[in-house]
Amino acid sequence: MHKHHSALGLATTLRPVQPVTLIRPHAASRAARFFVEKFPGLTMYAVKANPSPDLLRVLWDSGITHYDVASIAEVRLVARTLPGAKLCFMHPVKAEEAIEEAYFKHGVRVFSLDSLEELSKILRATRYATDLTLCVRIRVSSDLSKLSLASKFGVGPGETKQLLFAARQAADTLGVCFHVGSQAMSPEAYAQAMERVRIAIVEAKVTVDVVDVGGGFPSVYPGMEPPALERYFETIHRAFESLPISYSAELWAEPGRALCAEYSSLIVRVERRRGTELYINDGAYGALFDAAHIGWRFPVNLLREKDSQAETEAFSFYGPTCDDLDHMAGPFLLPADVREGDYLEIGMLGAYGSAMRTAFNGFDAVETAIVTDDPMATLYDGMVVLPASNVVRLDEVRRRAMR
Repeated sequence: MHKHHSALGLATTLRPVQPVTLIRPHAASRAARFFVEKFPGLTMYAVKANPSPDLLRVLWDSGITHYDVASIAEVRLVARTLPGAKLCFMHPVKAEEAIEEAYFKHGVRVFSLDSLEELSKILRATRYATDLTLCVRIRVSSDLSKLSLASKFGVGPGETKQLLFAARQAADTLGVCFHVGSQAMSPEAYAQAMERVRIAIVEAKVTVDVVDVGGGFPSVYPGMEPPALERYFETIHRAFESLPISYSAELWAEPGRALCAEYSSLIVRVERRRGTELYINDGAYGALFDAAHIGWRFPVNLLREKDSQAETEAFSFYGPTCDDLDHMAGPFLLPADVREGDYLEIGMLGAYGSAMRTAFNGFDAVETAIVTDDPMATLYDGMVVLPASNVVRLDEVRRRAMR
């Protein structure tokens, strides 16, 4: 694997024909250490965000010992890659065979559920084991997040009492969990969810041993500059301390995006320009699924040895396939003189970029290289660097987020 100091150095030296995924192990390590040191509880990594074995090892070496797995394939992957890791099967609807294999072959003892049917399934598959940690997923609002996760999973208010009581009877350790949605833009999202948890515990009159606040911790993207992560941690800690729970209860979190977004970016080549539309060699069926299908804006940068002096202009992208859906509307801000043959870096693709890649139309050839420069945006070193040569200090980002 090639190693370069920067995206610019790689692009100008190698002039790659295929897209290149740039990985920054130091960025993932920095994010992991931040959570391990500052989150007031246990941090587990949500593997679905990026299942790269190399990334899993970086996180492990940086202090992440627990992993949120959502399928038997993820269970096998983490068990094979990190034999000492603690695996938590946090998908609320699982195949009975997957539960059985996870429990008996891979030592999984933590399972999420949101129905009595799933509880029965877990008990049958584990042969009514007495060492289970069962986390009841409660449905909460996603109103303060960019992507909702409020409709598919989670037990509603009318059913929570019965399920918590039944799970308490079956579990060695009872937990409650929730997910406020992806890219939560305000700590208040967790305060509201914890209030819902408090009501559920009081109604069910059960002793709760674990409160898992799930994922949703944000990263920084153009137009999405969140408050400092410490504010999220402070809000969660205050709410946790006020809950009617066991004196020895544990606080857990499942960050995915926040741990891996800065881990990788992508170098693409402009194959054609048509007005303000750029045809590039990766797209909706590659690492840019979110840019195409949910309108996510990623930071972009023109990679030239001599900086362009042109004014900034808004562009959209077309990917390499023959499908009109392979379109990323943006807007992506680049110098107005960008042209065919230019290279672009598209940042913050460590979360869900490689995980969503397909081989549609045969466009799956991607090189990988390590770079040692900083990611295009970060919440972890006191500065946030955004595209179009804008450098925004964290205090400015926080002030904006408070408006």
